[in-house]
Amino acid sequence: MLEKIRRSDTFKESLLEILIYIAKNRANNFKNTLKKELEDLTFMPYKYRQSIYFNQKNIRDFIFKGYCIPYVIDENKKEIILLDIIKWEER
Repeated sequence: MLEKIRRSDTFKESLLEILIYIAKNRANNFKNTLKKELEDLTFMPYKYRQSIYFNQKNIRDFIFKGYCIPYVIDENKKEIILLDIIKWEER
């Protein structure tokens, strides 16, 4: 039975490049999916629950992959304002 695995510098560098590639790919997928789903808010802005962070009916919480994005519906300006993106936790 062998007791040790030794990693060459080349292996370590190649692995790091792969991990960076995977991280970028996942980040781009997250960003693109989020962007698409946020665009759907314009059709049904009141679809999501009233915010647990703010006590106003026009502020909603959009939940996405473990994150909460509170947003304001401004009927006068006909726009949605994304306030923040935070790690979501149920209260």
